[in-house]
Amino acid sequence: MTQTTNNVLMIRPVRFTYNTQTAESNSFQNEALIEDAENTQKKALKEFDTMVQALRKEGINVNVIEDTPEPHTPDSIFPNNWISFHQNNDIILYPMQAENRRLERRNDIITTLQKTYQVNEVIDFSHYEKENKFLEGTGSLILDRENKIAYCCLSPRANQDLLKEFGEKMQYKMIVFDALDRQNKPIYHTNVVMCMGDKFGVICLDCVPDKTQKQNIIDIFKETNKELIEISFEQLENFAGNMLQLKTNQNSTILVMSERAFKSLENTQIEKISKYTKIFHSPLYTIENNGGGSARCMIAEIFLQEK
Repeated sequence: MTQTTNNVLMIRPVRFTYNTQTAESNSFQNEALIEDAENTQKKALKEFDTMVQALRKEGINVNVIEDTPEPHTPDSIFPNNWISFHQNNDIILYPMQAENRRLERRNDIITTLQKTYQVNEVIDFSHYEKENKFLEGTGSLILDRENKIAYCCLSPRANQDLLKEFGEKMQYKMIVFDALDRQNKPIYHTNVVMCMGDKFGVICLDCVPDKTQKQNIIDIFKETNKELIEISFEQLENFAGNMLQLKTNQNSTILVMSERAFKSLENTQIEKISKYTKIFHSPLYTIENNGGGSARCMIAEIFLQEK
């Protein structure tokens, strides 16, 4: 088992915009900064293309698939919420809370990837939408793939029954906790609270109010020999938890984050991260303000074997 891959999927946006359907449970979306749709799309596209180009330069194999103008999927730039790819060559499809996000699931994307990668089984959890049960992929689940541990904070987008089912199906131990923002509202996705690297993890423990849950997380980091690098509430709000470690084609690693996240880090945190991996950052201000997601959300890692 390996924690990192150099194959990823990214969806190039055609009609990216502020999504009112997700705003209720995503406090990271900033309505005050909304521009007209055309301008938002133009700026987001530039940020997307810049990031893809820079990732490829670092030796990451980026599979870019164009979004379609219809149906309108304002958040299609965040594919990691509806699909995940695993080392046993399984693909999982997830149930999404927002109705317009359900339209992001596209069979043609799976068909395209099957030309290059082996696929064993497609496990489809999306039927749980009919029961109003949601689990939004690696937005909800932070996977320690080597140790088969999944971390998840409960929210309207992460259902406890589904967590249990995921754990049983994929043979993962589930670490479930509550994470609250400064307004005491559940944080919508675990991947803004924390990220998991091969030898370290970045997490905002301040947003975990339950002392037992907090201690449990600290203990598991110790058990799995991961250095715990803490971030503050303010850094979390600047997407410093929304990072993803990837492997380059030179077999080194990079930790992908936004420019905003990088600028929020202190020198001591940068030093700690840099012991383990190179830091990669890219400007994603339009995507962050309108979409309420950042660098990690834009990347679905592909762990399938190549044909």
